[in-house]
Amino acid sequence: MFRKKHNSHDNQEHDAKDQEQKIKELRAAIGPLYGSNLTFCTDACLRRYLEARNWNVDKSKKMLEETLKWRTTYKPEEILWHEVATESETGKLYRANFHDREGRTIIVMRPAKQNTSSHDNQLRHLVYVLENAILSLPEDQEQMVCLIDFTGWSLSNSPIKTARETANILQCHYPERLAVGFLYNPPRIFETFWKVVKYFLDSKTFLKAKFIYPKNKESMELLRKHFDLDVLPVEFGGRNQVQYNHEEFSKMMIAEDAVKASLRSLEEKTPQPGLAAQAS
Repeated sequence: MFRKKHNSHDNQEHDAKDQEQKIKELRAAIGPLYGSNLTFCTDACLRRYLEARNWNVDKSKKMLEETLKWRTTYKPEEILWHEVATESETGKLYRANFHDREGRTIIVMRPAKQNTSSHDNQLRHLVYVLENAILSLPEDQEQMVCLIDFTGWSLSNSPIKTARETANILQCHYPERLAVGFLYNPPRIFETFWKVVKYFLDSKTFLKAKFIYPKNKESMELLRKHFDLDVLPVEFGGRNQVQYNHEEFSKMMIAEDAVKASLRSLEEKTPQPGLAAQAS
């Protein structure tokens, strides 16, 4: 007798149904949500946490609960531009005005341009940029690309404490938001730093890190596969001569702060599930 073969379409449908069931199980496991937590925990959000924990509901629940606790105390959605603007004056971290070939949002980091010594403020700046970048994502995009220029970098630019906490925030509270990270032109001394930092990274994040060396044709070809050279800045081997403009970026962030304030106001006015029943 011949065994019936299952085609890939059938397998995909089965996987999709199984994933939807996992999302329902996770939502039931975390229980009732209110306010900003309710807004945060969309089905897409729950899917990212499940993917980060290989679709294990219990592990995903623990991870998500830790994020909700962090968001309740840290309040990332309430950070305003004027609170972190100083951190951005040199263009060490910002959302780019160009995209990769798949239309994904780009976060640019240039750690050699570090201009402050406040660990806490640097992390608040990072979170602010991430939150605004997520709000700016097109409806069909879930992930971002990170371009890190290590030209001129030294160990004094990146304390281990800040690097560890940065990795923790990205992995634990923004899972599956990073599509790929390009580490451009890292100096030889970076190898020592990387040996320490890689222990902070989970396996998925580690595999997303791609080292790009300007004199290495193979690694530069990888960068070109992801970016049109006409939009890629010259500091990353492209042809785009436009530089970071702090004044223009500030105007954009102030405008986005106003949009976030409107969304929070609307959220506060929206009746919360269960509260009407309790009042009656």
